[in-house]
Amino acid sequence: MKAVLLGATGMVGQGVLRECLRDERVTEVLVIGRTALGVEHPKLREILAPDLAKLVTRTDIVKELSGYDACFFCLGVSSAGMTEEAYHRVTYDLTLTVARALCTHNSNLTFVYVSGQGTDSTAQGRTMWARVKGKTENHLLALPMTTYLFRPGYIQPRHGITSRTPLYRALYAVTAPLYPLIRRLVPNQVTTTEHLGRAMIAAAITGAPQPYQGPHGINDLANSAR
Repeated sequence: MKAVLLGATGMVGQGVLRECLRDERVTEVLVIGRTALGVEHPKLREILAPDLAKLVTRTDIVKELSGYDACFFCLGVSSAGMTEEAYHRVTYDLTLTVARALCTHNSNLTFVYVSGQGTDSTAQGRTMWARVKGKTENHLLALPMTTYLFRPGYIQPRHGITSRTPLYRALYAVTAPLYPLIRRLVPNQVTTTEHLGRAMIAAAITGAPQPYQGPHGINDLANSAR
């Protein structure tokens, strides 16, 4: 399987990249991002696109987008302090721009999108981020490709992976020793970066029971891929 990965510098994306590079079924990973990863691997290729919103206007990038089986879209931002217009531009506009470009050049594409628990599928609710995420999910499902919408709950970083947000890094450092207990108490509400990566690969290769996958479904997919 050949996969495109966006958001590889973020916590979730780091986990997905790690699992892709470790999995023999993944033969190539194309990372598209604004900055270089600083990682070298025989399976890894990078395309630097400082302005991802202009992805489809750059002929040097578009011609490189064919021949892929899956896209793992891990790019996202917190809505804290953002206007709805700005959040919509990053969450909806950018995601759909990338998805449309990829499905145009790959007829059998599987697109795995990292959404969030609490996303409003009606896209009509009062919570801004949930409404925009819901609209994004709905329009991804309408594209001519196989789409899986991952809605993870609490995500524990593993294998040295860290968040780029200082507050989150501090939170994860505190909760890491407690994670085994948290997992026993609320197993259907938590997952890890490792499980997310494995589950995305499993969904792309063998499929998943339904488009929407919460923590329980993500963990089941990850375990089935072992």
